[in-house]
Amino acid sequence: MKICDVTQFYSPLSGGVKRYLHEKIDYINKRAPRDEHVLIVPGAKTKLNANGRSRVYTIRSPVVSRAAQYRALLNLRAVERILEQERPDVIESADPYQLGWKALKVGRALRVPVVGFYHSHFPEAYVRKSAMLLGKTATHRVMKLSRAYVRKLYNQHAATVVASDRLGRVLRDWGVHNVRVLSLGVNTEIFCPDGSGTQAIRHSLGVNSGQTLLLYVGRLAKEKNTATLLRAFKSLQCRRPNEFHLLVIGDGPERTQLRKLQLRTGNLSWIRYCADPCELAGFYRAADLFAHPGVQETFGLAALECQVCGTPVVGIRGSYMDNVICHDQESWAVENSPDALVNAIEACSGRKLSVLGRNAARVARSLYSWPRVFDELFCIYREVRSKYRRF
Repeated sequence: MKICDVTQFYSPLSGGVKRYLHEKIDYINKRAPRDEHVLIVPGAKTKLNANGRSRVYTIRSPVVSRAAQYRALLNLRAVERILEQERPDVIESADPYQLGWKALKVGRALRVPVVGFYHSHFPEAYVRKSAMLLGKTATHRVMKLSRAYVRKLYNQHAATVVASDRLGRVLRDWGVHNVRVLSLGVNTEIFCPDGSGTQAIRHSLGVNSGQTLLLYVGRLAKEKNTATLLRAFKSLQCRRPNEFHLLVIGDGPERTQLRKLQLRTGNLSWIRYCADPCELAGFYRAADLFAHPGVQETFGLAALECQVCGTPVVGIRGSYMDNVICHDQESWAVENSPDALVNAIEACSGRKLSVLGRNAARVARSLYSWPRVFDELFCIYREVRSKYRRF
């Protein structure tokens, strides 16, 4: 079976979607000897790279986000030519925009099923916040149109994959059929508890032995709610001076707020991007507590990875990420505000974090692994492929 992934959510600095795709390539090369893989993504230059039984086509595309280096894949004719040349058995589209519609059109022409992976709940993360500036009536109308758009697009897919049960229920309530829930996984060979090197990392950041090291990994953007985390840390420094140090790994539009806060306190470290998963795992292990302000997460891969490394998470209740938290959330914030998040961080830091993290790591390792994820996903591929060919 030949699977082709098409997505715009891919760049040298991207996170969860890129990790998912690279783990899929690794799975095919190591565990699926009869399968092939094709990946079509935007990039600075048009080129083709081979990686075992996977071929990665990069199509020259304009930059739309300089911080994350995301690009808009506008050369849809090039996408069509690649799909016609490769003739995959299944196409997986991770795009809700022009590329997603093109994948469906080519899939129909080639008589190939197209599976949609709903990685981003974009109506809530992007559309609603923008529409709220226009008032309640306009917001209601815009969200109604967004639901209709999602329903029209994804009901043309052979299946729509989501990473959480709650998000699956939302899409079903919106009228999307054939929704499949597939939790993501963790590379447990890389992300695992290991105390070696943690003190060296803390020392390099200037964290003293009496401080609690907080960690955030992800984009600095509105949809990630990072402004709330930065305001919370500012308040935390006023309440309990020099007791906490925050390490932020990531970049984005809200970097200016981060830099201002960094200048005001000597307890904030910033790393724009960490490309090496092994190095990232070291940062996860060095932290005492992972602070995640997200309220629109469709899964929460970073939160899962840090738990597998033995570091517990504090955040804001009510997101789709809640289901991947492998320890209790009794200390978590009950509302989306800086004060509530400060209180949550203070409450969590007073607990036995090493015990909490160790127990979470054991549970997470038993429930989440990439081989299990892709075993299940490839069953979905085979099912939609067999049903598609009957008609």
